[in-house]
Amino acid sequence: MAEAIDEHFSRAIESATRGSRSLGHDLTPARALELFDAQLGSRHLDFAARWLRAQGQGFYTIGSSGHESNAVVAGALEPTDPALLHYRSGAFFLERARQGGGSDPIRDVLLGLAAATDDPISGGRHKVFGRADLAVIPQTSTIASHLPRAVGVAFSIDRARSLGVQSPWPSDAVTVCSFGDASANHSTAAGAINTAVQSAYQGVPMPLLFVCEDNGIGISVKTPTGWIAFSFEARAGLEYFRADGNDLVELHRVSTAAAKWVRRHRRPAFLHITTVRLMGHAGSDVESSYRTAAEIAADHDRDPVASTAELLIDAGVLTAADAVELYEAKRTQVMTLAREVVSSPKLSSAAAVMKPLAELNEAVTSASGTAQSSGSVELAPESTYANATNTALREVLTRYPNAVLFGEDVARKGGVYGVTRGLQSTFGSRRVFDTVLDEQSILGLATGAGVSGLLPIAEIQYLAYLHNAADQIRGEASTLQFFSDRRYRNPMIVRIAGYGYQKGFGGHFHNDNALAALRDIPGIVVASPSRPDDAAAVLLACAAAAAEEGAVCLILEPIALYHTRDLYHDGDGLALAGGAARPVKIGQARTHGDGNDLTIVTFANGVGMSLRAARTLAERGIGVRVVDMRWIAPMPVADILEQATETGRVLVVDETRRSGGVSEGIVTALLDAGFEGPVARVTSEDSFIPLGDAALHVLLSEDTIVAAAMRIAAR
Repeated sequence: MAEAIDEHFSRAIESATRGSRSLGHDLTPARALELFDAQLGSRHLDFAARWLRAQGQGFYTIGSSGHESNAVVAGALEPTDPALLHYRSGAFFLERARQGGGSDPIRDVLLGLAAATDDPISGGRHKVFGRADLAVIPQTSTIASHLPRAVGVAFSIDRARSLGVQSPWPSDAVTVCSFGDASANHSTAAGAINTAVQSAYQGVPMPLLFVCEDNGIGISVKTPTGWIAFSFEARAGLEYFRADGNDLVELHRVSTAAAKWVRRHRRPAFLHITTVRLMGHAGSDVESSYRTAAEIAADHDRDPVASTAELLIDAGVLTAADAVELYEAKRTQVMTLAREVVSSPKLSSAAAVMKPLAELNEAVTSASGTAQSSGSVELAPESTYANATNTALREVLTRYPNAVLFGEDVARKGGVYGVTRGLQSTFGSRRVFDTVLDEQSILGLATGAGVSGLLPIAEIQYLAYLHNAADQIRGEASTLQFFSDRRYRNPMIVRIAGYGYQKGFGGHFHNDNALAALRDIPGIVVASPSRPDDAAAVLLACAAAAAEEGAVCLILEPIALYHTRDLYHDGDGLALAGGAARPVKIGQARTHGDGNDLTIVTFANGVGMSLRAARTLAERGIGVRVVDMRWIAPMPVADILEQATETGRVLVVDETRRSGGVSEGIVTALLDAGFEGPVARVTSEDSFIPLGDAALHVLLSEDTIVAAAMRIAAR
């Protein structure tokens, strides 16, 4: 069935005649034809996507129809300028590919639509616009979530140059980030734009071109007329450019001016393109259910592909017959390739789908193992957890010249708990610096820096603050290697102060013990060391895995242990450490004691609590060994199972919540591995953590551990 917009093109061109319109001084006939070719290719790719779907061979129909003028934006930039693209950027991608050369971009897009393994960016895992050789960083379809990363990329261009660090982007590059008018309302977009403007306000180079393709509607919800201009035209610190996406000449002039302005001033600009969405949101969208026939027909009259054809006819570059011939020739080219990709092989097994994750997991473990022989860090005698972390950060910043450390309060103050104290004075403000108080922007800066040649170490001040920005880990950081078949990597380390046991100080905002949002994200590393020497060792291992394999590593640091000195009683100093701390292998546990009656499996604050409980149990004739997991993901299942088998009984001590907590995964892993002995678990309650002593009623206690251990030992 022919699309209405397809038939409209033919009717529009039939009545077009040669006139006297000029293309202007900068837009030559040859250049205009190149842009028209990209527009035609994008339009027919949309038709092909729907044809593939009808054949049961296509799986993505969010198209670019009506947005084809973004080819002009691509043409205004260099093919080496990093691009993070809106999902309606088909014409941009085709024009960028023409500039950069290489493989056939139309075939590439069709392979993505068909989820074919020959897709050169994702290997059949998702339809994305991306190619490493074209500086197009692949993005999935999440709303505005790529904007914080774009800010990070723009920041890193000049920062890498100033640090003498090799970057994939030229030193004068401009980052371009495109999105729709509906996405501009998302908190992620607002935060990213604010961060870019504030950074530039402080004199930080921020060569970033925001491109808002304003079609006036988000799925079925209309954007208020004039809203984008009202919101951004007068925004201080954000240079504003506006152009009609239906006018190739005007858009060429304005896009060129915007790109040149950002490249020259190294400050952010906002390019507002008024455009139109044709053929609905996607192939499954019944547009007539929320728009009138008159509204849909009126949009056809604003078709940029037809408008460009009419311009070229008016300017004498083409005849009407020429335009139709080019249009139909492109249809033939695209559909011929579409019929070919139908038979392309698809991912045929779970192993094939998960290949990038499996390779990443193996490489990360190997990298951390290799790091064990690359040298330890010397801890001062009687180092606390905070001291050891500080020493390890110094070592990482020294060992990796591309490492940068940032977050709220980490610079002059040295962090809320003094963990980063003195690092800025040693390494300078270009490598250790404070950020805006916006966790989405902090993590976006990390993802952008990681893909730009830097090794970012970001601090999230409290675990509770991570949750408002978790999609930057789940949707952006963790997915990049999967959706690019490991062609792109964003190494990063995120340090997060967390858990309870601060005597209820600050309530649940400062005492959060919820890890469920992290436990099911494929491919990331989550560590949670309990001792000073392990805190240093884990950080060194994560740095090696991030630097060598692009790993995304999160380290959950127990706030209550930062300055703890004693383990069993006041003055024993057994919570301190000193001497050499060597990197540990990611996914490797540590066992304390060799009791034969019970294995306690735990982590973080639970380790000290369990060791104290073990001493009490020993006095009652029960021998305990305590397994400190150190790693939440990948979980050290082999080590847990080995120690469980030695005693035949397991008690899981979990300071997180009973529902969605870490213990669920441990117990399940034991059952999956065939462990047949008794297993029990003790956890904190399914509750937020209140102020003061009331917190002790819902947090795990040593008395609870001892009581549970006595019960299971008696079985």
